Amino acid sequence: MSETTGPRGGPTPRTRRDEVRRRLLDAAVRVFAERGYADSRLEDIAREAGFTKGAVYSNFGGKQELFAAILRERSEAELDAVTARTRDADDPAAAVAAAARLVARRIAEDTERGRLGLEVAALAARDSATRDIVAPLRRAQREAAARSLAEVADSGGAAPAVDPRLAGLIVHCLTNGLSMEHLADPEAVDAATVERALATVLNALLSPPASG
Repeated sequence: MSETTGPRGGPTPRTRRDEVRRRLLDAAVRVFAERGYADSRLEDIAREAGFTKGAVYSNFGGKQELFAAILRERSEAELDAVTARTRDADDPAAAVAAAARLVARRIAEDTERGRLGLEVAALAARDSATRDIVAPLRRAQREAAARSLAEVADSGGAAPAVDPRLAGLIVHCLTNGLSMEHLADPEAVDAATVERALATVLNALLSPPASG
């Protein structure tokens, strides 16, 4: 349970913890998108969600962890979607095409996430507390990419052309770079271009199916 702000400003303890977290995350996405990470205040996020500032601290510990939770949730949703698409594919080539199309669409449509990701990455380079929050999340994303590539290769009787961890790093960096380029020049780096770039690299990272 958590405190909501009542009609006279008094606390009304009645909201389930999972609902509190959901409402805080949704409110944070809106506030971060409107004001940017640096200019967003916990008071505004809590007010947008209908809670006191204490609800943020009791659920997330602070702005850095709240933002990390948003990135983690979106990354996990994307990974689940990519995994579902690739597992339904008939062969590695079809899996690569499906994954490239899905990720390209996300980069082109979810520019909010791209902008916020760049902002926090820049902050992490200067601030150790932010880096402590962001670094494990980025590491987990790279590891997830490595596992996905290994699964796709294995399903087609192939092997990654390089060590899976290196392949995961390459794909992770390519995806972030394409997101940045799309933000800077969306006409030249559109969804179709992003899809082709991803498919080209993904196919190169997977060796041909084993013969015999």
